[in-house]
Amino acid sequence: MKTSRLAQLLALLLVSGCAPVSRELPLVETTIAEIQAAVTGGAVSCEQVVAGYLARIEAYDQALGVNAITAVNPNALARAQEIDRLVQSGAVLPELFCAPLLIKDNFDTSDMATTGGSVALMNNYPPNDAFMIRRLREAGAIVLAKTNMAEWAFSPRQTVSSSYGRTANAYDTAYVPAGSSGGTASGVAANFGVAGMGSDTGNSIRGPSSHLALFGIRSTIGLTSRDGVIPLVFDRDIAGPMTRTVEDGVRLFNVIAGFDPDDLLSEADRREPDYRDFLRADGVAGKRLGVFRALVDHADADAEIKELFAQAVEDLRQAGATIVDPLIIEDFAALSDAIPFCGRFRYDLAQYLRSLDDPPFIDVNSVLASGQIAEETRSAFAFYADYPLDVRPDDWDEPCPTWPNHPLRNRLRANTIAAMDAAEVDALVFPTWSNPPAAIDRGDEDYRGDNNQLLVPDAGLPAVTVPMGFWQDRLPSGLQLVGRPFAEGLLFEIAYGYEQATRHRRPPPGFEPL
Repeated sequence: MKTSRLAQLLALLLVSGCAPVSRELPLVETTIAEIQAAVTGGAVSCEQVVAGYLARIEAYDQALGVNAITAVNPNALARAQEIDRLVQSGAVLPELFCAPLLIKDNFDTSDMATTGGSVALMNNYPPNDAFMIRRLREAGAIVLAKTNMAEWAFSPRQTVSSSYGRTANAYDTAYVPAGSSGGTASGVAANFGVAGMGSDTGNSIRGPSSHLALFGIRSTIGLTSRDGVIPLVFDRDIAGPMTRTVEDGVRLFNVIAGFDPDDLLSEADRREPDYRDFLRADGVAGKRLGVFRALVDHADADAEIKELFAQAVEDLRQAGATIVDPLIIEDFAALSDAIPFCGRFRYDLAQYLRSLDDPPFIDVNSVLASGQIAEETRSAFAFYADYPLDVRPDDWDEPCPTWPNHPLRNRLRANTIAAMDAAEVDALVFPTWSNPPAAIDRGDEDYRGDNNQLLVPDAGLPAVTVPMGFWQDRLPSGLQLVGRPFAEGLLFEIAYGYEQATRHRRPPPGFEPL
C-alpha cells in the first residue's frame, strides 16, 4: 500500500468539501444493509462511506502493524460518486450498491495490479475482471482495495508475500492470521471495508476467517467460478466471501454464485433462486447435526478450543438442533491418507498466464530461478518445480486425475454422503481450527490444528465457518459446518441461526471509530 496515495485521495475529498463519515455512520461493525439505508436515507453519501474506509486504512493499517492492504483503488471514489448520482436520480439500485470491498490480490481487477503475492507480478494488469469481480461490480459493489496474501497462495500457516511482506492478526499482531487470505481476514475484521473476498484451496478462506472472527464460505466445486483468480490447484480452488456477518456473506454469495462457461468445472442450474431466503433466525431449529469426532478429538487439539466447541454443540442443541454424536465416515482416515495432493500448480499457473495480454513469463520456475520469492515460500515452491509444464495432469506418467474424475476423492465424497444419509443429518460440525493462532515468528513451527485440509477440499463439499468464541477471551475460534453438495442454502440457514443465537463476533481492540 502506498500511504501517499491514500493521503492524496483524502486531501482531494477535503478540498471538495466531502469529509469522511464519522458520527453518522462510524463504520465499525457496519453492515451492507446499514450502509445502504444510510445512503438512501440521506444521512451520508456513498462517497463519504468510501472516504471513511480509506481514512481507517490510513489511520490504522500500517500504524498498528497489520499490513492487510496492499493498494487502494484509485477509481473507488469516482465509482462512489456514480452511485450517489444514481441514488439522487431515483433509479432502481443494484443489489450491492455502495458496498466497499477488500479483494484478495489473486483476483483479476482490470483497474489494479494483480500480483498473487509475488513481486514477479507487480506490474500485472489483467485485461479484464475476474468473473466474480465483474458480478460484484455489476451489482453495485465497489472494489475499495486489494489485500495481502501468502505468496502464490502456498501457505495455510501464515500470510507472507514477496510483493508486500507479512500480515498480522488484527486481534493481536503478535499472532498470525493464518493463510493465504490473511490480508482480507485482518482487513475485514479491522473494518477497513464492509466485506471481502478470498480464495480457498485447502484452508485459505475458512482458516483466516476462523482466526479473525469472520463468516467464510468454501462452496461446492462447480457452483461458483474461479475464472480470473490466479490458480494454485485448479480442481481444488474455490473463491468466495469473508464477512463480519452471515447476512453480508450471503448477500455477496447471492451475486457471485452461478454458471460460467469459462470455468471448465462450472455446472449450470445448480444455484438457488435467492440465497437470502435462507436467512432465518430460527434456522437451527429442527436440524440434525452430526459431530465429526475425527476432526474434534485428535491428539494435538487444544483443550480450550475443545471446550468452546462443546459449548457450541450445546448452543446448537438449545437452539433446537438434534445432535448425532459421533458421526463416522467409513474409511475416512485411510482415504485421507491415500488421496495425493496433486502438484499441478506449475501447469495451472501457465494456463492463467496465457490468458494475459502480455504475460511477464509463462513458466513460474523462472521466478524460482531468479530468486524473486519470499524465504517462507522456498520449500513450497521447490515442491512444485519438477512437475510438467505443458502436459495435462491427467496425462502424466503418474496421472493426477482432474476432479470429478478422481476415484479416491469420489469414494470419500460418496462415503460422506452415505454416512450423512444413514444418520439423517443435515450437516457435520467440528472446530474450523482446533488450535489457537500461532505466534507470528513461529508460523511454521507452531502450525497445528488446521482441520480445513481434510474432507472438504478432497470431497468437493461445501463448508462454512462462523465465530464460536474466543480462546483465552482474546483470539477468535470458529465453528465449521459441512453439507452435501450444493446445499449452501441449508448451511446459510444453520450458520445464521447459530450466529443470531450466540452473537460471538466482536471487533478487535484498537480500531475504534475515527
